[in-house]
Amino acid sequence: MALELRNVTKRVGADLHIKETSLVLETGHFNVLLGATGAGKTSLIKMMAGLDPVASGQILMDGQDVTGQSTQKRNISLVHQFFINYPHMTVFDNIASPLKVAGLAKSEIQGRVEHAADILKLRPMLHRRPHELSGGQQQRTALARAIAKESRAVFLDEPLANLDYKLREELRDQLPDLFAGRGAVVVYATSEPEEALLLGGHTALMEDGRVTQFGRTAEIYRDPSNVLAAQVFSDPPINTAQIAKQGDTARMGPDVSWTLSGAAAGLADGPYVIAIRPHHVSPVASSEATVTLSGRVQVTELSGSESSAHFDMGSGSWVSLAPGVHPYRVGEMHDFHMDPSAAYVFAPDGSRVA
Repeated sequence: MALELRNVTKRVGADLHIKETSLVLETGHFNVLLGATGAGKTSLIKMMAGLDPVASGQILMDGQDVTGQSTQKRNISLVHQFFINYPHMTVFDNIASPLKVAGLAKSEIQGRVEHAADILKLRPMLHRRPHELSGGQQQRTALARAIAKESRAVFLDEPLANLDYKLREELRDQLPDLFAGRGAVVVYATSEPEEALLLGGHTALMEDGRVTQFGRTAEIYRDPSNVLAAQVFSDPPINTAQIAKQGDTARMGPDVSWTLSGAAAGLADGPYVIAIRPHHVSPVASSEATVTLSGRVQVTELSGSESSAHFDMGSGSWVSLAPGVHPYRVGEMHDFHMDPSAAYVFAPDGSRVA
C-alpha cells in the first residue's frame, strides 16, 4: 500500500496555502509530518483524508486516483489531538462505530473491538462512557477505533499533544508497535522534532505550506539539505555563523580562520553560513577540534554525564556540549575548540552547498 501526492496544492481564498507538494508515503514505517504550528501539517492531512478539496494535483492510493473521492470511500482513520469520542456511547460502541456503519457482522465487530481493546489495555473500560475515562484512556479509545477499522491509511494529527508528559511518553513508545504489520500507511503530524526522531521511519519537514526535505528521519538529521533541517534536529540549538570564503580559507569575524577541505574548498569565493552541532565544539583541543574560539561563558549546565556551556564570542552566542564535568565559570573567558570538518555550509538563501 502506498499513498502518493502528485503536485498537490491547496488554496485558502486567493492565497496558496499548500505549495506544490509531491510525496510517496508507504507502509512498514511511520511517515512523520514535522513542522511548527501553521506549517501546513493539518491541511495536508485533511487533503489526504478527503476532508478538504485539492486545488490542483492528484492523490493516489495504491495507484488509484482518489482525489475526488469522499472520506468514506477512501477507507481511512483519523485521530485528532483532541479526544473525539461519542459522549453518549460506551467505549465498546465508540470503537465499534465505524464497523457498524460498514455493516460488519456482530461476531466480526465483537472480535475486532476486543482485539483492539486488548492491545490498548481498554478491556476493563469497554462498558464505560467517555466522561468516566482519563485523557489517556480517551485517546486510547480513539486509537483503538483506528486499529479496529483496519483502514488503508491512518492519520494521527498530533494525537499526544493534550496528554501529560508521562502519558505522552508511554503512548509514543507504543505507537510503532500498535500499527506494525497492519498494512496501513501511517501518517503522524507533530511539531516536536524529538517525536520524529523517536518514531523513526520517514519525515517530511514542512515550513510555510511547503515540504522542504523528505527522507529517512535519521538521514535528514545526518545530511540536512537546508538550514531549517539542520536547526530543527538539534538540541541544544545548532551553532550558526556567517563566514567569508577566499581561496581555500574561511574567515569567521576578524580573529578566526581555518583552511577548507573537501567540497567546501571548491566553492566560489563569497559569503556563506556554517552550522555545527554543539557536540563538535569542545572545551578540549584535539586532532579534530583544531579551530579555537574564545568566548565569555554565559550559562553552564551539567546534565547526566555531559556538560554544556553557552558562550558569547562578541559576534554571537554558541553552545558547547561535551562529555564529562568541566570547570566553567560564568562571566569568565574560555577557549573552545571546533572541528571544522563537522560543519555544514549553506548558501545565503539557506540551501546546503557543502
